[in-house]
Amino acid sequence: MLSLLMKRRSIRKFTDREVTEEQVKQILQAALLSPSAHGRQSWEFIVVRDKNMLQHFGNCRQPKQPFLPETPVAIAVLGNPEVIDVWVEDGSIAMTHMMLEATALGLGSCWVQIRNRPSNQNDMPAADYIKQLLHVPEPYQVLAILALGYPGQEKEPLSLEQLPYHKIHRERF
Repeated sequence: MLSLLMKRRSIRKFTDREVTEEQVKQILQAALLSPSAHGRQSWEFIVVRDKNMLQHFGNCRQPKQPFLPETPVAIAVLGNPEVIDVWVEDGSIAMTHMMLEATALGLGSCWVQIRNRPSNQNDMPAADYIKQLLHVPEPYQVLAILALGYPGQEKEPLSLEQLPYHKIHRERF
């Protein structure tokens, strides 16, 4: 597991190589296997491959996210605050599972934060912009978008020696 964690890096440049439906299925299965508070599974996922929609995704945040229109697949992660108050945490765990599965499959990924971010559209919150684009009904909220594809850039894996061990405290701060 540590080698997989060291290998996972945020990728913002992708090749044109197609991500298969089987790969997307496995990534979504990883999300569906993620733990959730009280087993309530407050998350929902929208898979987007449509190039026109991905063009609109580029304006989802300030600053613009220029790599999103070039992303082969994007997965919007939603949560339902009426199901449970920790929908953000549930969705975050699911996002992490998807990023790790993508890495295991040789794909790159990048978490694009949407919740509590402004869009490039007349001071509209990014979450409202994405909800409008994807016809997301109330009470669902948009947490983030996961960009997926074959890496068009190489990043060195992290090493255990580089870790900020000074952030670890024992018994008290």
